Amino acid sequence: MARIAQALKGFMLLDFIKAFGLGMKYYFTPKATLNYPFEKGPLSPRFRGEHALRRYPNGEERCIACKLCEAICPAQAITIEAEPRDDGSRRTTRYDIDMVKCIYCGFCQEACPVDAIVEGPNFEFATETREELYYDKERLLANGDRWEREIARNLELDAPYR
Repeated sequence: MARIAQALKGFMLLDFIKAFGLGMKYYFTPKATLNYPFEKGPLSPRFRGEHALRRYPNGEERCIACKLCEAICPAQAITIEAEPRDDGSRRTTRYDIDMVKCIYCGFCQEACPVDAIVEGPNFEFATETREELYYDKERLLANGDRWEREIARNLELDAPYR
């Protein structure tokens, strides 16, 4: 019995030393914690954040009112109204996204044949009221103008996998 107790003490001491050594190893390594508002971690090019409508380089909006994004949205968060223009093409007169309903699945971005609707790199869009989360066409176009450089870079990086 004394031998067993002594052996157990030896194992416990060995386990303690191993655990203490492991703790000290991680104590002196650089911390993984970021000071969030001042430091931000890297984002994947495939990150799905705030929605945006893009424009062509000449300033014309990309959306051709095919309504594929509206049809594929599982949460039914997108509402589109369109009418033909004088030149025969169709453009949207109303493009609304209810961000309260949105589940950020990215199906709208995948369905769009002209990369008009995208989910951009912005993840900091907290609001105080629900009404601020109803995005209309003007707000979506403003997001696209604001984040165009990052969106174009992310789409270029992701292109080989699409």
